[in-house]
Amino acid sequence: MREALLCTHNHHKVEEIRQILPMFQWKTLKDIGFSMEIPEEGSTFEENAIQKVLFVLQHLPPSHLLAVSDDSGLEVDILDKRPGVHSARYLGNDRNYEKKCHGLLSELAGIPLEKRTARFVCVVAVHLPSHEVLTFRGTCEGYIGFERRGDGGFGFDPIFLPQEYHGQKTLAELSPEEKNAISHRGRAFRSFYHWIQEEGKAHGLL
Repeated sequence: MREALLCTHNHHKVEEIRQILPMFQWKTLKDIGFSMEIPEEGSTFEENAIQKVLFVLQHLPPSHLLAVSDDSGLEVDILDKRPGVHSARYLGNDRNYEKKCHGLLSELAGIPLEKRTARFVCVVAVHLPSHEVLTFRGTCEGYIGFERRGDGGFGFDPIFLPQEYHGQKTLAELSPEEKNAISHRGRAFRSFYHWIQEEGKAHGLL
């Protein structure tokens, strides 16, 4: 099984990605003792994802390790796609998502469901052993609900109603398998997976 580095400190992401791409032995930044704060200064998810993976590799000894990062966030149409790339920093950097969810619900108070359209976006940046960087995008369309529901998932999952479930369930009310089948991260990493199946041998990944 080929080793790959996932450039994140977020253990929730690691758990999801290990389920989506089990053909790799995923190492995390914690596994390699990398504790530096990774900058997120881009104006797009693509820019941030690329910046993350390059920043980590710049501070590691040269290697041919496959390195992967992702950047993701929530776009709410009526809020001009906020919080977008600033989702993790929405209402502060403390990453208390219960507070962030309540803050977003307060911003949308009085707005009917049909105008609460939103999407999760994930962009995966893959640094190949050849030093080429590829990106893969996935989205999950839906609506922002009216209250937090569910104990699964993380982040804004408890207030996001994916369109596949017709407003009946939040992402936090789905099983991991159900969520991965439709999530932005699942779709982005499956796009990467399909690329591996088609191009992996040529790049020494299979």
